[in-house]
Amino acid sequence: MKLTPQKLAKRYKAAWQKKESWRNLYEQCYQYALPQRNLYDGYHEGGQGGRVKNLQVFDSTAVHGVQRFANRLQSGLFPPDKDWMDLIPGTETPPEIEEEVRSGLQNYTNKFFSIIRQTNFDLAMGEFLMDLSVGTGIMLIQPGDDLQPIRFQAIPQYLCALEEGPNGTVENVYRNMRVAVENIEQIWPEAELPDVLKKLKEDKPQEMINLQESTILNVGDGDYGYYVCYKSSDDEESMIVYRALKTSPWVCSRFSKISGEVMGRGPVVSALGDILTLNKAVELLLKNASLNISGVYTAVDDGVLNPQTIRVVPGAVIPVASNGGPRGASLQPLPRAGDLQLTQIVLQDLRMNIKRTLLDDSLPPDNMSARSATEIVERMRELATNLGSAFGRLITETMVPLVRRSMQIMDEAGLINLPLRINGLEARIIPVSPLAKAQNMDDVQDVMQWAQIAAGMGPVGQATVKMDAISDYVADKLGIPIELRTSEEERMELEKQMAEMMQAQMQAPVEGQPPQGEV
Repeated sequence: MKLTPQKLAKRYKAAWQKKESWRNLYEQCYQYALPQRNLYDGYHEGGQGGRVKNLQVFDSTAVHGVQRFANRLQSGLFPPDKDWMDLIPGTETPPEIEEEVRSGLQNYTNKFFSIIRQTNFDLAMGEFLMDLSVGTGIMLIQPGDDLQPIRFQAIPQYLCALEEGPNGTVENVYRNMRVAVENIEQIWPEAELPDVLKKLKEDKPQEMINLQESTILNVGDGDYGYYVCYKSSDDEESMIVYRALKTSPWVCSRFSKISGEVMGRGPVVSALGDILTLNKAVELLLKNASLNISGVYTAVDDGVLNPQTIRVVPGAVIPVASNGGPRGASLQPLPRAGDLQLTQIVLQDLRMNIKRTLLDDSLPPDNMSARSATEIVERMRELATNLGSAFGRLITETMVPLVRRSMQIMDEAGLINLPLRINGLEARIIPVSPLAKAQNMDDVQDVMQWAQIAAGMGPVGQATVKMDAISDYVADKLGIPIELRTSEEERMELEKQMAEMMQAQMQAPVEGQPPQGEV
């Protein structure tokens, strides 16, 4: 169902009114933890670029912690040098064709990663995860060209307003865009410009204008309506682009959320109190340090002291009537307050709390020395444990829609011919990233321990173990590619060959004994 520009404008306005209640919280988070991605300073509205954005940041613990948080999540969930997901048959796949379907889906997985590594995915994912540290990460996935079939773009949440569906997932996305008039038809070749924009394109082609981009789920149909509208100075709404999409181009992920809230709350929100306190404490400490370096002095003055003219700044000289009686010193330093040692203890505690919240305190700190495989596994397992429920949300709201949208673009571009739907029934996505493997190791260890115990029970215990099924189960948990495993037919052939070899060995004469039938 195609909406009118007037209905779109009402929904757009309502979504942004709800989003405005988050402004104060998110603004503080970006100001002190992600100043480089802070758009609350008016940059999007036409401010000058290249400005320093961290002048109010006196301690960089949160800034560095957010970067490490994003790097660790990316290396654990979406490592650039490894495959981080597999397509496997769903629950509705008939057992007799499961092997064939699994092999075909493995080819699609290989094709997916070969294309992904030609794109800007890794760069966009790093920015996406930094936004996720605050609470909400948003990524736009659009078709590209021959050189870059898929384009990924991490959109700052400042530019977007979200709407949830009845099941708690983000269904509708509204974005405030600023583009040059001359670029509209380049971005959307099918755009229909109103007369006011046509004239503006002729007179001022580089003029920046605001566009309202809306992606809305068509309830009942399962597809999406993509709209781009322009609101003129006389409040006239004009629709310049409309597309019907099978999948949403948006990936909107929340680190964690409270029921009834649309926007997410990340570790930066949880640590905001400590971040603000630490930043203020360091600011005061620096001011105290400047006083210690330059000093503040009192000087004897026979005139009348005016308190309004006194400024306690480094190097200041405060006139006083006397410095300790008639024979006091003419100039002496002002006693300074504050316990530097106690301040350092408080600062250290605050820094540790921030690092702990940003998952930056697990195991000994990284260094330049080579790390063993055991250490890497332990780091991943501890990170997976600390993530808790956020890990499942990252898979559900990030990995699954990202793969589904990318596969749809590849299918429409003719790069693949995917006959199955990635819905969990026909085909499903399983994470095989280092973080997922770390979580799966507990399951693998339980299965292997049970198989070992059963083997120790003799023939009766061994009869309860399906070794082929255990082998496939462990391989799936560890993310072993299908081409590295034997098929059902190959296994039957190997069992036949082994049976023939055993029979031949049993029939062979024993050394030192005459052949059967000879005396």
